[in-house]
Amino acid sequence: MTATVNRRTPLYQGRVFLMVRENVTLDNGVSTDLDFIEHPGAAAILPLIAPGEVLLIKQYRHALKQYIWEVPAGTLDPGEPVMDCARRELIEETGYAAQVWRKLGEITPVPGYSDERVHLFLATELTAARQELDADEVLAVHRMPLAQALDMITRGEIQDAKSICALLLAQKQLSDPLQAL
Repeated sequence: MTATVNRRTPLYQGRVFLMVRENVTLDNGVSTDLDFIEHPGAAAILPLIAPGEVLLIKQYRHALKQYIWEVPAGTLDPGEPVMDCARRELIEETGYAAQVWRKLGEITPVPGYSDERVHLFLATELTAARQELDADEVLAVHRMPLAQALDMITRGEIQDAKSICALLLAQKQLSDPLQAL
């Protein structure tokens, strides 16, 4: 079952997303206005630089007014295939390209107010490439043991949802002898 959209009003077109208000009738018969963000989606990558070692970035996020730990990630361009976005973002943000890609999963980070879907990947067999940060990206790349990154989650040092999901899904996949690299 789904809601019936009675009316749709664009509220704000940002650089990346569109905020809309829809008047909907829910399955229980209630009609209400719902505001949400339409987002093109994103790809997030956990680069495995060596067995048991990952690359993370520490990036400035203005909404939080601080630097945070993250996996490399980026927004899909219009019509861009997810894999193309993942390959592009890995090179742009880390200066590495990957030969082997595994899909870890897909998440909906904030379904209460956005339709964004983030596709999570594990990238391996990395080779050096030319890092090409966007003008508004301020970040540093850090190499560390996967175990250290996982500990950073439990200590609250990594709070970014896509990064936590990517790290935990990769840990599960890498520890499963049927799926291990």
